[in-house]
Amino acid sequence: MAEQHYDLVVRNARIATAERSFDADIGIRDGVIVALEQGLAAGEREIDAAGRWVLPGGVDSHCHVEQLSGMGLICADDFHSATVSAAFGGNTTIIPFAAQHRQDDIPEVLDDYARRAREKAVIDYAFHLIVTRVDEQALKHDIPQAIRDGITSIKVFMTYARMKLDDYSILELLSVADREGALMMVHAENDDVIRWLADRLTGLGHQAPKYHAVAHAGLAENEAAHRAICLSRLLDTPLVIVHVSERETVECVRRAQAQGARIIAESCPQYLFLTAEDIDRPGVEGAKYCCSPPPRDEASQQAVWSGLEDGTLTLYSSDHAPYRWDESGKLPKGEKTGFREMANGLPGLEVRMPLLFSEGVRRGRISINQFVELTATRHARTYGLYPRKGTIAIGSDADLAIWDADREVTISVDELHDAVDYTPYEGMKIVGWPETVINRGRIVIDKGELLVERGSGEFLPCATPEPVIEARRSRPADTLIRRLVDAR
Repeated sequence: MAEQHYDLVVRNARIATAERSFDADIGIRDGVIVALEQGLAAGEREIDAAGRWVLPGGVDSHCHVEQLSGMGLICADDFHSATVSAAFGGNTTIIPFAAQHRQDDIPEVLDDYARRAREKAVIDYAFHLIVTRVDEQALKHDIPQAIRDGITSIKVFMTYARMKLDDYSILELLSVADREGALMMVHAENDDVIRWLADRLTGLGHQAPKYHAVAHAGLAENEAAHRAICLSRLLDTPLVIVHVSERETVECVRRAQAQGARIIAESCPQYLFLTAEDIDRPGVEGAKYCCSPPPRDEASQQAVWSGLEDGTLTLYSSDHAPYRWDESGKLPKGEKTGFREMANGLPGLEVRMPLLFSEGVRRGRISINQFVELTATRHARTYGLYPRKGTIAIGSDADLAIWDADREVTISVDELHDAVDYTPYEGMKIVGWPETVINRGRIVIDKGELLVERGSGEFLPCATPEPVIEARRSRPADTLIRRLVDAR
């Protein structure tokens, strides 16, 4: 047999996938993994990973990049700074949002967003589509075409005046997604509850950042999540509830799943490592911790941990929503900025995986295989990228992160690579960090250096999401609801 040729060999790797851990060399050719065994022939280039974990590159399926927010503010990160930051944190794929606002047409939104990413991204990317205007053009033409073009996930909001949809519109979009083979995601907060609380708080002169958490009450999240679950159950179609933060919401999701509802749920670092006490800081300092939903109390923090541990919550994303600590973002009115005027969102792309590795794997709360599942594999499965992404297997893209499991790091804004001038995790001491990151066989990061050019990332058309495939396979094909869904 002729000796194999490899562009790159990662030798002496201790590999972990979502299913197992094993030792092997990794042979890479033309950006793809072609061999997984010990004692491979020499490659044109070699990396000795002895003493290191070699994990699939992270897939962050919830991040906001170069996007206009529901408050009318543009993110601090463009596709270059965001993907550089993501890569330094062990990620090789991100899935941000092409956001339609009420006045926008979906094709123009997608064309513009694709151009921005194509010019700047250094790692691979796919897109979700945010829909805020539900009309015949969108339902019959624009959304089906986007799905055919590989954008197979749609996000909707139940809050924010510029973006929220009513239940009827959500049902319309759920039916289109179901019919066309896409997956819906929902930001679940009751807008009327938040607005009622905020009106009364501001009427009494309460403007401090801590009142953001009061207005965005846990019950507002729980009610909206329950309502979204009911809409999903009505059509028997899968739904992702993003950034679950609250104890009762975790329980609501767990009960729904036990009853057979096709609910996927996600949470984020801010709900594991921050609490409402962080928002209650002097002056406007607490604005650094304002996001929606906000960090909750310790009971909710522990509930989120339990949800990740037992599989109730299967996605761990950053919800990276970066705004600078100045008048362009968090403080549009300086020291006089009230909680309703502060940009909602926290940076977190780069620290998402190291935080969970340190506090989850190193402390024994989750296994290394659960870590891979939560940070890479389940994202790729959920959004139609598996097995190209999210695993280490023959035929998969050579997307790898080589981790120094013993490296001690004190998180500091000075050491991060996003375009934000603060981190809510400043001073946190963690153990474990990726030292080499490989995307499609290209060494992107090595020992603190970026080695690829802007625009070298690739767009990833997504296939039919796995939850959609499973739903079609397991439910009755001919029911009254199915006929109603297909009636358009």
